[in-house]
Amino acid sequence: MLRKFAALLVSAALAMPAVAAPPGVMVASQMADHAVPRLNSHSVLVLNGNTGEPLYEKNIHQRMPIASITKLMTAMVLLDSGVSLDQEVTVSDAEIDRLKNTTSRLAVGTTLPRKEMLLLALMSSENRAAATLARTALPGGTAAFVERMNKKARSLGMNETVFYDPTGLDLRNTSTAHDLARMVKAAHNYPLIRTFTTTPEHQIVSVRNRVLQYRNSNALVREGNWDISIQKTGYIQEAGRCMVMQTTVGSQPLIIVLLAAGGNSARVNDARSIKTWLEAHPGNWLAG
Repeated sequence: MLRKFAALLVSAALAMPAVAAPPGVMVASQMADHAVPRLNSHSVLVLNGNTGEPLYEKNIHQRMPIASITKLMTAMVLLDSGVSLDQEVTVSDAEIDRLKNTTSRLAVGTTLPRKEMLLLALMSSENRAAATLARTALPGGTAAFVERMNKKARSLGMNETVFYDPTGLDLRNTSTAHDLARMVKAAHNYPLIRTFTTTPEHQIVSVRNRVLQYRNSNALVREGNWDISIQKTGYIQEAGRCMVMQTTVGSQPLIIVLLAAGGNSARVNDARSIKTWLEAHPGNWLAG
């Protein structure tokens, strides 16, 4: 009797009409047909940059440390503050990393215009540059700046995000792929952030009168083969290798968020796999 009832349930299920997926969204059966890449990143979100439709989702609401992706919010809050970007600011003892004990080529006493500090923070993920900007931008120093970062996050609807410092060295800076896609979209509205995050290299003269060469932290920018309009990488041990960006594949803008990838090249390999996959099946996502 139980076997007959089970057979009836299976028969009824097979007879039900299939429900179509929304345009631009791949359901499980379509994913199997189109060999969706196996990605190393623990959390992934790929959005159609025009329509906001998800093309690929994986653990998009799981909160985790975001490391230097934090600096996109730091940059937005700095630019929103209206402080002079031409004013020179100086790295102090307060910028020495006492959380992770990381080193920096920006020695204490280095003085640069805010604009150049921002370039180093966004392009090469220079922690002391970001920390100096936050300390000197607002009355109340770094604490007031971080408070403004959290306020900005709330205004963008980033309700799964919290910031404790402006660099990302603090592992308590946490967010989700869902929220970070919102942050990328917002940061894309700032021309200076777009320019600085995609600058391949820059050099400065140190306090010891030596020329220091800085390179972009994103290998995809350095290689120059991608059409990237904004990006940011991040790494601390607790966060793994992270990357966010807006890029164009074909004629389609895409927002890509990759969190908690493993090895050094894992996030870059994931991005390449996504691009290859989408280029191979443009009919499923070229819309809007």
